[in-house]
Amino acid sequence: MILKGSQRGGALDLADHLLRTDENEHVEVHRLRGFAAQDLVGALNETYAVSRGTRCKQFMFSVIFNPPPSEEVKTEDFEAAIECVEKRFGLSEQPCAVVFHEKEGRRHAHAVWSRIDTEQMKAVQLSYFKNKLQSISRELFLEHGWTMPRGFVNSAERDPKNFTLDEWQHSKRIGKDPRQIKAAIQDAWAISDSRAAFEHALRERGYRLARGDSAAFVAVDYNGEAFAIARSLPKGIKTKQVRQRLGDETDLPSVSEVQKQIANDMLGTMRRLQAEFDRQNDTTRIEIERRKSAMIVRQSAERRKLAETQEQSQAEESQTRQARLRRGFKGLWDRLSGRHRRTCEMNEREADAARDRDQRQKDALIQAHLSQRRKLQNLIDQSSKRQSELRREVEAGVSRYIKLKENPAPDRTDRKGQLGRARTVRRRPRRRGSAHEIDM
Repeated sequence: MILKGSQRGGALDLADHLLRTDENEHVEVHRLRGFAAQDLVGALNETYAVSRGTRCKQFMFSVIFNPPPSEEVKTEDFEAAIECVEKRFGLSEQPCAVVFHEKEGRRHAHAVWSRIDTEQMKAVQLSYFKNKLQSISRELFLEHGWTMPRGFVNSAERDPKNFTLDEWQHSKRIGKDPRQIKAAIQDAWAISDSRAAFEHALRERGYRLARGDSAAFVAVDYNGEAFAIARSLPKGIKTKQVRQRLGDETDLPSVSEVQKQIANDMLGTMRRLQAEFDRQNDTTRIEIERRKSAMIVRQSAERRKLAETQEQSQAEESQTRQARLRRGFKGLWDRLSGRHRRTCEMNEREADAARDRDQRQKDALIQAHLSQRRKLQNLIDQSSKRQSELRREVEAGVSRYIKLKENPAPDRTDRKGQLGRARTVRRRPRRRGSAHEIDM
């Protein structure tokens, strides 16, 4: 079910559009909730009247619920989808109008909510509503088992052979959630109608189709783990239906054969990542050296400038102090009266204070430079640590795929599609007679 939403004003225009019978063969006002008015025009006018108490111009949130043309969708399915949107956007308590349109044998629904929270008199925030609606739409396609449009394929699920070094590290860090694995397999199933299309869709998501030991069809991820196809699909899809679409599994490669193929492919990928790591390491090292050199040049210039400023100040202040000592007859009188001695003592105190001041300025600049250098050193240490961790991860990946190539892991999917023990334990037949009868 494709969902398209918009925040808008224009209550009368929207009401006129929803009630148009010249463009629609049937129009049904299915529900008016939270309005005093009993008709659609009056209800949407109420949303406008309430919005006048706020500064909100787009006081309505309108969503179109458009199911696949070939599917028969019940009213309760529309209502469930509308309720899902309400819960996801916090609109469950907001007034809502639902209108059904039918034309050319297709039925779709319009839901319109008032965005104005009357208790707080402000609009409900609908951040990233387009992305959220697309996510809900994908969930509805998977839930009902409908064929998903190509544009809804989740681009987050990618073939790991195309990872960059950052993407590889991110995938190793977050791991994979079982729900993501199931969603990826369901996505591939929903957009495919044959084995070739299904295999292609699985590859786009980083999986390979293989023949399992316990399960007929399995998907093998880039780590060599196998997951049963039938158990990962929506409820109601049986193994028989899977075999009808995918055909006979006997001509598929086994899990161990696929693991060897994956190991060969991923070894090339890991070597590419190693080369990318070396390039990044060189680039990082050059950038750090550049920043360190630039810092040294800048700090040296700042220290020279301070020294020059202080020298100039010292010269000017020395001239000022020297000018206080009078010459000639006045100077002789100053020596006799003791004024010359007092002036010299004052000049010495001022000179000492000036030297202390200049030293404090110099120390403050040095401490600021040391602080800057420590910050850069912290970045250098962090970068070195990240590079070491990444190098270990890449080397571990190379080692893992070499081992997988030489010794493929056994198929560990049990009949429930879950990871179990590598060795299958066969049950013994129930004893119903004597030991001799069983041997016979």
